Amino acid sequence: MEKEKKEYLDSLCLEFRKTLIKTLHAIQTGHPGGSLSVCEILTDLYFNDANISPENINDRSRDKIILCKGHAAPMLYINLAKKGFFPMEELKTLRQINSRLQGHPCTKETPGVEASTGPLGAGYPLALGVALADMHDGIDAYTYAILGDGEINEGVVWETAMNASKFHANRLITILDWNGVQLDGTNEEIMPMGDVALKFKAFGYNTIEVDGHDVSAISAAIEVAKTCKDRPTIILAHTVKGKGISFMEGDHSWHGKAIDDAHYEQAMKELGGEA
Repeated sequence: MEKEKKEYLDSLCLEFRKTLIKTLHAIQTGHPGGSLSVCEILTDLYFNDANISPENINDRSRDKIILCKGHAAPMLYINLAKKGFFPMEELKTLRQINSRLQGHPCTKETPGVEASTGPLGAGYPLALGVALADMHDGIDAYTYAILGDGEINEGVVWETAMNASKFHANRLITILDWNGVQLDGTNEEIMPMGDVALKFKAFGYNTIEVDGHDVSAISAAIEVAKTCKDRPTIILAHTVKGKGISFMEGDHSWHGKAIDDAHYEQAMKELGGEA
């Protein structure tokens, strides 16, 4: 990745973190921790690697981005708004009655949302179905599925993995937002998964590990994934829940806690923005 491109994406990520904190503080609800951890992943996809825009959203040959960990919808909406799917001003309506921007993505209501997700595990088989349908019909497109690491506790994820491998779904690129923390504790406390990389390898996946907060590393991994022609790829992106805000980092209590005034001021100070 060229230096200028990386600097641009990094600047977007900082902007998006500030927007996230301002938005969630204003409405006193939402999911900050997992939205912050997935920031670089979504930003690289929407502004670098994925072929998707408001102009081609009805073109089947577009790439598809499916946020399986639907509770990170705030960061998804920020990317969609910046991309031009709807006005940035609309972010103020997040999780409000009659808003198009609900707490989990809704494909029926929200421009740019590819799949309604929320129940963990439900988005992944849908993503595989989309990828296989495109492959069957000769559509030159990729489907990107973003999983949470608490989400891989779900059995349906592994059923999907078996099918993805069996049907050689090389157009399915999965990215695991591997931040090590779930809703009410660490992964090791709640449900230890052992060697996750080895598990996916055993299920037949091309497996890549990267720093999930380095946009250039994410992009490079995607390029490698596209060279794999006989099986699906998973990118295990090592991330930090609450990334960028010291008191949120690695703390499960910030999975879905409202941001009070004192924490808001501290967070904005750390991000270098005005409270």
